[in-house]
Amino acid sequence: MLSIKNLHASIGDKEILKGINLEVNAGEVHAIMGPNGAGKSTLASIVAGNENYEVTSGEIILDGEDLSELAPEERAHQGVFLSFQYPVEIPGVSVTNFIRTAINETRKAKGQDEMPANEMLKLIREKSELLEIDRKFLSRSLNEGFSGGEKKRNEIFQMAMLEPKIAILDETDSGLDIDALRIVANGVNKLKSNKNAVVVITHYQRLLDYIVPDFVHVLLNGKIVKSGDASLALELEEKGYDWIKQEQEA
Repeated sequence: MLSIKNLHASIGDKEILKGINLEVNAGEVHAIMGPNGAGKSTLASIVAGNENYEVTSGEIILDGEDLSELAPEERAHQGVFLSFQYPVEIPGVSVTNFIRTAINETRKAKGQDEMPANEMLKLIREKSELLEIDRKFLSRSLNEGFSGGEKKRNEIFQMAMLEPKIAILDETDSGLDIDALRIVANGVNKLKSNKNAVVVITHYQRLLDYIVPDFVHVLLNGKIVKSGDASLALELEEKGYDWIKQEQEA
């Protein structure tokens, strides 16, 4: 589904990604872990099309489509979804109106008519019930005055409505208490299917207690230096990253 090959990227004169290779198949959950500054959020941003970074070599392929030359909105239309670490507030735009616009823009890009209002309302009702979201929440301005947990739950609601092929959750556990973490993780688990894939970027094992990954990758100094199953995250929790750095230096 998602294939990243020998990806190098810089911002200004600083090279951040130094040859990332990653294969993510439909139905899989991948976790990317690593210390601050390793390049985790940079990788997420580049897959989503953030134009602040310069891709100097390598390729990003989604379902056979080369994303390299596509703008962020075009990548979204192809099925890329990025859950932000710090979601932005948009006063005056309700959650429902934001979702309606996003869905219809994707349909327009595919040559389809706008989704009929009754279908849209039915879909909103189904997904909000699935994620245990109060209907009043949907009429509020997007992220304005939301708690950390509400912002993250709203991101998962957007993911549910847009049904992306690849969902990248960039430190979605940041700032969440244990109850909010559980709610967000349950939402992600309900949305997993054999038609999509999830990449979770996190510092901590605790999120992976709820969203259990098929594969865990350790990113250090712009490269994936170690991969394994879910037990690798437990080992990282116990030993930290120094033991992997020592392995690399040995």
